Amino acid sequence: MSTTDMKGPESTGDAAVNEAVGHAAGAAPVAAQTTVDEADVPAAPELEEENLSLPGQETSAAHAALNRGARKRSFEVSDHEVPKSHVEEWRFTPLRRFAPLFQDVATDDSAVEYQVEVPEGASEPGTLAIGQAPRGTVLVPEDIASAIASARSEQALHLTAAKNGAYDAPFRIDIAGRGADRRGNGHIVLETEESSSAIFVLNHTGSAQYAQNVEMIIGDNSTMTVISLHDWDDDAIHIATHHARVGRDAKLKHVAVTLGGSAVRFNAIGEYGGPGGEIEKLGLYFSDEDQFFENRLFVDHSAPHCTSNVAYKGALQGKKARSVWVGDVLIRKEAEGTNTYELNRNLVLTEGARADSVPNLEIETGEIEGAGHAAATGRFDDEQLFYLRARGISELEARRLVVRGFFAEIIQQIDVPEIRERLSASIEDELARSMN
Repeated sequence: MSTTDMKGPESTGDAAVNEAVGHAAGAAPVAAQTTVDEADVPAAPELEEENLSLPGQETSAAHAALNRGARKRSFEVSDHEVPKSHVEEWRFTPLRRFAPLFQDVATDDSAVEYQVEVPEGASEPGTLAIGQAPRGTVLVPEDIASAIASARSEQALHLTAAKNGAYDAPFRIDIAGRGADRRGNGHIVLETEESSSAIFVLNHTGSAQYAQNVEMIIGDNSTMTVISLHDWDDDAIHIATHHARVGRDAKLKHVAVTLGGSAVRFNAIGEYGGPGGEIEKLGLYFSDEDQFFENRLFVDHSAPHCTSNVAYKGALQGKKARSVWVGDVLIRKEAEGTNTYELNRNLVLTEGARADSVPNLEIETGEIEGAGHAAATGRFDDEQLFYLRARGISELEARRLVVRGFFAEIIQQIDVPEIRERLSASIEDELARSMN
């Protein structure tokens, strides 16, 4: 295994418990955030929305504005407006907190530093200039933060699993912020060539104002796993766009874990380059006092006989702890034989915390295998706690068991044992703060 140091600007448990918690009731509505320029905006709609479009229905102007597949994409920063909260994409986001990442400024020297390890037998890390393929062949920015990250990253880090290659260890990228007042921009390209298999781990620590693009190219009949860990210090702000294209009969498992940072907004996009592709998106987040974590997902079914499965779970504790999850699935006319499902569950542990959950499903063909979604936000289940306490378990330990069981489904699907252990320990630390 080899290790490479790189600076950002240069290279740029219990199933029964889990089920009981998962069927908790929905949350209350929330007002929209104000824009950066303090414009007046209407209140946001109800949280637990379920937007469904079926074949043959007329598309209203309002629905057309919400069409996820029609969103403008461009590498030019000038083609993107500074976000405002009356725009659907930004209506839940506290724009003031993210404002530094909407400014087109150069990367500060050593604001973010990379340390890269590649497994034995893999090619050494490479770089890709702007316009140098495969950079830019999948990810084209949809918003101003992503466009700035692209334009301000002269060199993108490029990691490749060679054709027919398989590796005993993951590719690892440690991304360390060097100051909350320092601006970082980054672009990373991950690639599995035909019939290869690889795991990529991205670990974010420290503090910075960091805009990031991650481009994932999954070759035909290959398998890619990406585990992105966001364990920032409490004053970091981070906006990331992860965009993947899955080839014929290829598989992507994408895991996003957010435990740290002042404000983190994560946009994960998956599309298909041929039939038979599989996408699995898993997520876990734990928001503390005054932390804002937003996860937005888009699965674009544009090829026949492909599958997708999404499961995200989050817990919140403390005053003004906030999470947002928006899951968009589009099944295009040509995507016959699609099978898709998405799920989001949130567990609110204390007063003053709040979770928003919005699943959206758009179907343009009736020739599909199946499509569905579910979302719920709730508190501890009193009956489940009574069940555990009746068996001699203290209330404190019973609550811990409920939370462990709640997250177990996600943690157990992470393929790297040391990361499973790390996440379990981190959740225990979070629980110790709230329950003691």
